[in-house]
Amino acid sequence: MLSNRVVTALGPAIWGTTYFVTTEHLPPDRPLLAALLRSLPAGLLLLAVTRRLPVGIWWWRSLLLGALNMAAFLPLLYVAAYRLPGGVAATVGAVQPLVVAGFAALFLGQRSTARVALAGVAGVAGVSLLVLRANAALDWLGVAAALGGAVVMALGTVLGKRWTPPAPVLATTGWQLAAGGVLLLPVTLAVEGVPPRVTGENVAGYAYLALVGAVLAYALWFRGIRLLPATEVTFLTLLSPVVAAAVGWLALDQELTAAQLVGAAVVLAALVAAQTGGRGGGADHRVRDGRRGSAPAATG
Repeated sequence: MLSNRVVTALGPAIWGTTYFVTTEHLPPDRPLLAALLRSLPAGLLLLAVTRRLPVGIWWWRSLLLGALNMAAFLPLLYVAAYRLPGGVAATVGAVQPLVVAGFAALFLGQRSTARVALAGVAGVAGVSLLVLRANAALDWLGVAAALGGAVVMALGTVLGKRWTPPAPVLATTGWQLAAGGVLLLPVTLAVEGVPPRVTGENVAGYAYLALVGAVLAYALWFRGIRLLPATEVTFLTLLSPVVAAAVGWLALDQELTAAQLVGAAVVLAALVAAQTGGRGGGADHRVRDGRRGSAPAATG
């Protein structure tokens, strides 16, 4: 249904504000702290609200998904945000749909199509036109972080599709956020420690990223993973750089050129092409605990 795609798209659209909040409202050079304060408070809040804990094999599955989607992805995201111009980070991250297509073929038996491959390449090209600048400096650690973030989130997306969740989406979202936060806590304290000074502006930024960027956006995202094919839902992440460019134009008075508008149009065309392609049996294999079965019902 179109409505499921629109609702799911709100998650990546919200994530498009992350770069602005990180660079404008958070303390500099603290990627682990940003990841920790985005995941752990949000996870604990959802655990308190839902009062559901994992059972059986979902203890280690939640730990693994939390490690991929939170404990690994979020620090890599913030390292890229701190070390790279937003355009470079977004362009590298735009390879995620292609990585998801590869993982979906490996773990879900979902064959990729020429339409998906072309849409993925067009998405990268469109994002580069939208946000990449000719004078953008390349920091190879930042590039590696952006690429690593795309890979670990792609794997988390596909494994989240492979394993049928046993609880409502808010509960399983809380499991992953809390697990990622618990894994990040000792690493953050050992590597970055406690910041000497945190301003009210910093607190507001962290609160926004935890409540809106994590609780709301991840709940919408994981709901979409349950309902939509993995290779379709991942293309929605291309909305993030579109929103980031719009925020830069509105909030930072950044110029929007004709090339950028063309890039935005290419991104949206790639996204639509991926959503309307392949409705046959090979396009949406649902897997239950590694075995093909009925599609999981929405529980959130």
